[in-house]
Amino acid sequence: GGGATAQVTYTITGPELRKVMAVGDRMVAEIKKTNLAADSDTSSVIGKPELGVSVDRDVASDLGLSVAGIATTMRTLVAGKKVSDYAEGGQLYDINLRAKPEYRNSADDLSLFTVRSSDPTVGAVPLDQVVSYREAGAPSLVDRYARTHAITVSVNPAPGVSEQELQAKVVELFKAQKLDTLYRGFFTGRAAEFGKTMSSFGMAIILAVVFMYLILAAQFESWIYPLVILNVLPLTLPFAMFSLWVMNGSLNIFSMLGILVLFGVVMKNAILQVDHTNGLRTKGMDRTQAILTACKDRLRPILMTTIAFVAGMIPLAISSGTGAGTNRAMSHVIIGGQALSLAVTLIATPVIYSLVDDVLKLGRRLRKKIIPPDDEDAAA
Repeated sequence: GGGATAQVTYTITGPELRKVMAVGDRMVAEIKKTNLAADSDTSSVIGKPELGVSVDRDVASDLGLSVAGIATTMRTLVAGKKVSDYAEGGQLYDINLRAKPEYRNSADDLSLFTVRSSDPTVGAVPLDQVVSYREAGAPSLVDRYARTHAITVSVNPAPGVSEQELQAKVVELFKAQKLDTLYRGFFTGRAAEFGKTMSSFGMAIILAVVFMYLILAAQFESWIYPLVILNVLPLTLPFAMFSLWVMNGSLNIFSMLGILVLFGVVMKNAILQVDHTNGLRTKGMDRTQAILTACKDRLRPILMTTIAFVAGMIPLAISSGTGAGTNRAMSHVIIGGQALSLAVTLIATPVIYSLVDDVLKLGRRLRKKIIPPDDEDAAA
């Protein structure tokens, strides 16, 4: 249906169709009061008015009438029933019995007909003596999910509103209905896949950090210095979120991919600084002088690669047409996050390096006090 194209689709199931429809209508009404949704609707569409018929079983039984007999009579009057065949010219035609249109369009018209009783003393019984009528609207389509009634609430987020924020609001509105356990609500379609994507993306970030740490540990031949480089990653997240807010963007799968790319670029700057600092110290240079020299030597290549990378993202940021939203979502995170975090990482990396080195020196001094050099030689 049309709701399948919405970004957020929430399916509500339950045993009573009218109650499920009412819950969906109330949720849509509450969503429209917020500024989170651009549009919202439900899959329940009330079609043409219908005339419901209820049989008084006690009266019908006293008069010798069955519910099946009453239902068959009314079906014949309204929908028609084949009663015989007619042959002519080698063709066989059906003969259908049905009330005329002017006698089947209202409850008063149907009440003119009678039903034959099985009790010969009763005879024909008028329909209005054993049935009552109820006018109401009927849904044009009845959806079912897992053998129960279901309707779908379809919502599209307003500009600048993330799907995650809108999903949280939809769940909050459903819980506010305080339904019993027979009624359930769950995301379907793109929204359900987005939830799986969020959990999968979190696992991807964790695995990426683990693999980067192992590779850096092998390159630096140390378990400590890779932590100096990885410590700059948390500094980039606030700037990435800030750039999304400034650009009126939202957190989606494409912006999350941009964050993953941003991690690699920011780490590259830290690797250049730490690697050059270690190289200068192995040549006998003092730690403080090595840090200052490394920052000065590596500033130009860091600025060159950063400016080139940001410049390459500008065409994506200003693109228009088909697929432009995907390009902008990724480029806004990379441009804003890289530009804003550049100065912080250039300053934070040498500071973290010096702090970690102080901790290592303190650890070596404590080790010498606990285990004297002679004991270490003997142990060896």
